[in-house]
Amino acid sequence: MSYQGFMSRVPKEEQDLYDMKTAAAEFYRVNRVPQLIERALNELFSHRPEDLHGYLANYFTNLSAPPRISRLKAREVYDARGQLSIEAEVFCIVCNNEKSMSSAAVSSHFGPNETSLVWKAKSQGRADHVMTAAQWINGPLSNMLKGQNPCDQSDIDHILSNFFMARLLEEKDIQKEEEEEEEEESHSPSEAEVVLSSPPSAQPKKKKNVDKGQKSMTVGKPFPPAEPPEPVLPGSSAIGSVSLAVAKTAAKIQAIPLYQYIAALKNGKAPAQFHIPVPLVTLLSCGKTSPGKLSLLKEVILIPKAGQRAKETITMTLELQKEMMRIVNTSTTAGATQAMLCASGALAVAYEQPEQPLDLISEAWTNSGLALGAEIHLALNCAAPELVDYSKGKYEVATGVLKSPDELVDMYQSLVSKYPAVVALIDPFRREDIDQWEKLSNMLGDSCSLLSDITFKSKAPPLPGVRGHILKHIHETTVSDLICIISEHQGSVLMGAACSEPCSGDSLSDIAVGLGLDYVKLGGLSGAERMTKYNRLIYIEDELAQQGILVSEEKHPPPLVTDKPQEQPATAESTD
Repeated sequence: MSYQGFMSRVPKEEQDLYDMKTAAAEFYRVNRVPQLIERALNELFSHRPEDLHGYLANYFTNLSAPPRISRLKAREVYDARGQLSIEAEVFCIVCNNEKSMSSAAVSSHFGPNETSLVWKAKSQGRADHVMTAAQWINGPLSNMLKGQNPCDQSDIDHILSNFFMARLLEEKDIQKEEEEEEEEESHSPSEAEVVLSSPPSAQPKKKKNVDKGQKSMTVGKPFPPAEPPEPVLPGSSAIGSVSLAVAKTAAKIQAIPLYQYIAALKNGKAPAQFHIPVPLVTLLSCGKTSPGKLSLLKEVILIPKAGQRAKETITMTLELQKEMMRIVNTSTTAGATQAMLCASGALAVAYEQPEQPLDLISEAWTNSGLALGAEIHLALNCAAPELVDYSKGKYEVATGVLKSPDELVDMYQSLVSKYPAVVALIDPFRREDIDQWEKLSNMLGDSCSLLSDITFKSKAPPLPGVRGHILKHIHETTVSDLICIISEHQGSVLMGAACSEPCSGDSLSDIAVGLGLDYVKLGGLSGAERMTKYNRLIYIEDELAQQGILVSEEKHPPPLVTDKPQEQPATAESTD
């Protein structure tokens, strides 16, 4: 009897079982399952672990396919100021199961001059920004990254950047069409007829006003108009948030800290040693939002001595702040009795002149038995672009006190001469005041460094006399972008924390360590969004010390940044 004939007499259930066993045997043979099981059992017997099932679970987990991104999820959260923000969450297929891996949120604020009183318009703009970001994350970005290996950071960041550029070009096309329509409407015949029919008697008066304006412009040096701000594309924070969430996912998969993962991306491999960036702590704020008339010093920043551990710096600064509070509370000097915590997490005191907060710090140091200017120094974040009164072409350094750019140069020179502990000025002018940047740099020489915040002008030509830069991780900036910018400005970039940081995020500390920065600016010593980062910095330092791979780099004496100022190119390149 033939095999087919025999099988035709076998009950269907037995035939199905036989076929299943044959298929299973073939499946196991093709996938070498018997060999894998045999090897696992041999390894199990060789090690004879106490937890047999745990050992086998780990053994086969190591043989499993690498995790792949299954989807992204957007979540609306609130930042440190209670403003709406966006958080990106990454899900991966791990051992045939979908698992939430990591989430991240980057800062999102809409330009350096975010002081508008039209809060309703700002709130609506932020809501639109967050809504668009959520749509991007849940829709196209999730589809584009599905199936991607989260450890391929460069490829994923490239996909994110290309998506953003496509949306940016679309937005520019829409704006161009709207401008063309407005231009056509402005040249309509009806409007021209109104202009031509205006009374002749009005013409001389109009000419007289123009002449007055021209005459006033000839008095003193011309005040260059402000450069147009780089537009913030609604939804852009989705790009930075997804990039950081993917980086955290990759670090988790590789079972390494985020700083080690970023360092490996930057250097091609994990370095044998790490150093902790010197934390620059904000002591005082006398900016526009602080009490008192003084607006010039948005931040007075402490620069600790070289080689000091982060925990020691924080402890020392807290003691200094207590002494400053004691002095303020017992002072009878007019204007020094008002104090409050500002958005940067520092103490804001009511003062009228820039010398007063520096005198307060000097007095507190003296009372503490320490010498300010020997090993401990100060940096001043002037934030001058926020103080410009364009109607008068001057900087309003205090209420009713206006200074021209040249007068501001003399003011800074006098201030640094009187307080040699000041070794850095951040944004002392607008970018447009190129002559004053160069003049002040020449006057201060090597005693004080000029730094510029390039967060919103990362592609702009370098300013004359600038030795270092400050960069914040915001909007569409990917992890790969940060590495590229740091490489272009090696040794001179300070990572600054924005006031709109998510409360629970501590990734900034890992990023600063991983990028190998010399300094990191985290704000004042209050508020969960800042103390979380300081605590993370302390934890990383302790972890590196325990592993014996922490290097205490001796910093140079002042100025803060010792690199030579960047030369301004003869032909300015486009910043688009």
